[in-house]
Amino acid sequence: MNPSNEEVSVKTDPSGMPLSVHRSGRTWVVGAEPLRWYERTTWWRDAQRMPKGQGRMDVQVWRVQARLGRNERSELVTMDLERAGDGGPWRLREGVAA
Repeated sequence: MNPSNEEVSVKTDPSGMPLSVHRSGRTWVVGAEPLRWYERTTWWRDAQRMPKGQGRMDVQVWRVQARLGRNERSELVTMDLERAGDGGPWRLREGVAA
């Protein structure tokens, strides 16, 4: 996980797939099929003990390509979004990249 994760607001469809990302007062609309995978967290970097009651800690990661607003001429940018398996907040793993 990137230590500079920024918390963002993500609107999803009923299956949990991101539809839009709200960041810094701007809304980015997903414009291509997102890619999802899961990773094990490295909890030992942040704590000396695994959180009580949890046998493992997984993070859901979505790589999305989104454009600013609904402007079809806006360039797609790539964002990696992550969310803890317990349904915690969404975080932008990587900064917005062209």
